[in-house]
Amino acid sequence: MLTNTPLEDAVISSFDLDPRIPDSLEIAVSVEDGIVTLRGTVESFGQRRAAVEDTRKIEGVYEVDDQLKVSLRGSDRRDDDEIRGAALQSMIWDVEVPADTVDVKVDDGWVTLSGDASYQFQSDAAYDDVANMYGVVGITNEIKVTNP
Repeated sequence: MLTNTPLEDAVISSFDLDPRIPDSLEIAVSVEDGIVTLRGTVESFGQRRAAVEDTRKIEGVYEVDDQLKVSLRGSDRRDDDEIRGAALQSMIWDVEVPADTVDVKVDDGWVTLSGDASYQFQSDAAYDDVANMYGVVGITNEIKVTNP
């Protein structure tokens, strides 16, 4: 599929080559002055995240406007309390996450992380732990980094 610009073509090609994005045709790409807007629907938060990561790696992309929606199908749906429990357990197992100071709230598949961490990598690790879980449609990271 040809688009209006070589940059749009490069972004779409990167999706086609990424096995994490099985339905790349469901993502619409538009570019204006190096700002890439992604629209459409993907099947998981992991796919949404992969599309944004792939786009950021393309030379000439200065910013990504992520307007992708996550639409979970059948077996990928989970109850909020199940997501919360799995997220908390995942963070307990992760030595990089200060699990005793981080909390998780889930509302309709949208996860909000809150609490405190001493370093940015700890906040990032908590985000990563939740980002690849099935049933998650989005994440808000409100963990405050308080370097000692």
